[in-house]
Amino acid sequence: MTTNLQRGGKETSASDHAWAITRAVAADAVRVGWNRSAFLQVMLDGPYKAGQHARTLQHRRGYDKAAAWLQRAWDGAQRYVRSTDSLVTRQDFHAALTAFRARIEGTPWKGVTGKTDLRNLIARMDICARASSWDHTVSERDLAERMGCSRTTAHNSNQRLLVSKMLRRLDSGSPTEGARWMLISHVPFTASHHWSTPKGPKAGGAMSGPDVRHPDTGADIDSRTAGRLMHLDAFSYRGLGGSGLTVLAALAERDGQSLTDLQTSASISRPTAYRQLRKLRNLGLIRHEGELYHLSPTALEGIGTATNECVDPVADWAGAAQRLGTAGTAERRRRHHEAQRLYWRHEQVRLAERRRAICRVPLPHPAIALPQYVHANGCAIDPATGEVIEGLFVASDGRWIWDDNHEKYTLRPKRTSSTVQSALQRSVNRTA
Repeated sequence: MTTNLQRGGKETSASDHAWAITRAVAADAVRVGWNRSAFLQVMLDGPYKAGQHARTLQHRRGYDKAAAWLQRAWDGAQRYVRSTDSLVTRQDFHAALTAFRARIEGTPWKGVTGKTDLRNLIARMDICARASSWDHTVSERDLAERMGCSRTTAHNSNQRLLVSKMLRRLDSGSPTEGARWMLISHVPFTASHHWSTPKGPKAGGAMSGPDVRHPDTGADIDSRTAGRLMHLDAFSYRGLGGSGLTVLAALAERDGQSLTDLQTSASISRPTAYRQLRKLRNLGLIRHEGELYHLSPTALEGIGTATNECVDPVADWAGAAQRLGTAGTAERRRRHHEAQRLYWRHEQVRLAERRRAICRVPLPHPAIALPQYVHANGCAIDPATGEVIEGLFVASDGRWIWDDNHEKYTLRPKRTSSTVQSALQRSVNRTA
């Protein structure tokens, strides 16, 4: 692992952060047309916080060391900007999104976690397409409803994509809006197909980090078809699941595939392929002709076709979910999420009213003498009975004071002002 000593600082998180900020500022400076001299002058002579690390380096090691450190950041930013395609118009963004979608469709997403991450990216691509930007706003509950999974599953998928550098969280959102995210395209849409993507799961189904994707993987699905179907009850965890979804998406992209072809194009194992194909044949959504599997004419609408293996095909996706035993899953999930949102809103209102009440009626200090306990001559009285409490007076600062020299209280222990105030308050409450 390369240390950060060559970057002008110690091997600490602070130097890593300073280097990342400097590179980001240098990249923006290159994009807007600055030259190297202007960049160095702003970072070293300006009062901006982004140049604090460079100015500290100049103070400790001299101008030459700081200028060389900034020069390395400038050269790296120039190489990065030249290797990427600038998005000037909306057409440029949609072209980049189309290329990103093609790379996602050609990447093997293996295992349950891989299929979940594929759903996550498909849902985010649809949101970005409507927003015409890589930046988008979505909450975990809304994302889970789009993906057709639980909120916990969506949260875990977000964490895996954050680790694999395919997703970035811009902020955590607010009580009324979801978090802001950025979908990251690792390479420009005109660059090579060699790029880093999450690896398929190994033992235990955990993501095992980045892997280099080659153009000859053989994976090929129709992500638009998957995005249109993945939120339905039939594709929940106990139903067809992510494997059945990718089988349909692979056949929608290229109809008439053998079992071996489907293993590669849908990124599933041979037992999983047998199991999902049997489910789909029993629903009448696919037919088997020789060694090839074909979609029924109306399979993507959930309408099956009678075959030798299925005499009673399904009429819609709701009927398919009924047969698979997953009917009503999405509706229960929506009701659960809506109940959580309603509870959160009620809690926010309750806490706001509590804060306003505390600010509106401040509680007095227990040692301060309240008017209802003070007689005109300065003696303390019991407001319930009107009797004078001997030995208790009000000091010049408005607080209670005991006269310990009074004969009635010479043998009693000393009392604090807070104890007196509490005793008087209990007497008033008991009388009321």
